Amino acid sequence: MNCVFVQIRCKPGTAYRVADEITLREIHSELYSTSGDYDLLLKLYIPQGDDVGKFINDNLLDIAGIERTLTTLTFKAF
Repeated sequence: MNCVFVQIRCKPGTAYRVADEITLREIHSELYSTSGDYDLLLKLYIPQGDDVGKFINDNLLDIAGIERTLTTLTFKAF
């Protein structure tokens, strides 16, 4: 499994709706509301061998209210 963090910027007033939709899809390990340039921080595990970009596109980016994302790939946990 590949651990990936996705920061999500939502259209104004939609962060809670976006978070609810992500929760219903059960694709995440953890989901936080955050301050700063992005509204939500999503931690998810993508199955080994799956295309990260396709997984995010197919499972996340069709949620209404998402304006922009920033994905961070991880390598080694210490």
